Amino acid sequence: MKKFLFLVGLLFLVSSATVAVQDNVQQIVDKTIENAGGTKFDNSSIRFSFRGKEYRSVRSNGKYQLERVVFGDNGMTHDILNNQGLSRSIESCRVKVVDSMVTKISDGVNSVHYFANLPYGLNAPAVNKELVGESKINGSSYYEIKVTFDQEGGGTDYEDQFMYWIHKENFTIDYLAYKYAVDGGGIRFREAYNARVVNGIRFVDYNNYKASNLSTPLSNLDSMFVNDQLKLLSKIELDDIYVYEEHNCC
Repeated sequence: MKKFLFLVGLLFLVSSATVAVQDNVQQIVDKTIENAGGTKFDNSSIRFSFRGKEYRSVRSNGKYQLERVVFGDNGMTHDILNNQGLSRSIESCRVKVVDSMVTKISDGVNSVHYFANLPYGLNAPAVNKELVGESKINGSSYYEIKVTFDQEGGGTDYEDQFMYWIHKENFTIDYLAYKYAVDGGGIRFREAYNARVVNGIRFVDYNNYKASNLSTPLSNLDSMFVNDQLKLLSKIELDDIYVYEEHNCC
């Protein structure tokens, strides 16, 4: 009987500790989102340009609309991704998107908006967050938070894995890493820089690094970065950022 009570007590302590850790990671993410703009993400129209393409996002009460405008040989192509799905117009004329391209176009639009609006998306219903440790990068202390996605609601890339390094005092995402499976797979590590606040919302640019070994754990990338063991691939820079107060969406 005593052994049984001991086991019950032990399970209770483990369960309580797990709940406490999960509460803690939620508090960390909540504070990071609040620090980056909080509810302003849900009440603003955000516009920016990235690599010659124009982007706009609007969100309100669970509704969202993500847009991309590209100027090319065929004129202006306007893609809209919202709760109803994907639509495309060329020179203001609605065109049908073939089934084989819907996912590719949708992922391309969503991905740019996802990274541009971080940390906003970290409280989405399909996101699973776990505080896996702490680390030091260039003299600063960070929480290490691992993110995975449920298949239901997690999009076509639900199997991707992310790691975020959140500054323990400033509650900013200064570094992030992710492992993806499409196009043969890959691992990326991003270093945030050029942080600025536009009408209450914080934006950053990134140095984008590559890890050549696909079996490298994401949790090792911070030390590899410090030891110059990652290859710089590109810079992720947002230009012409505008944030407008929005009252109606979609």
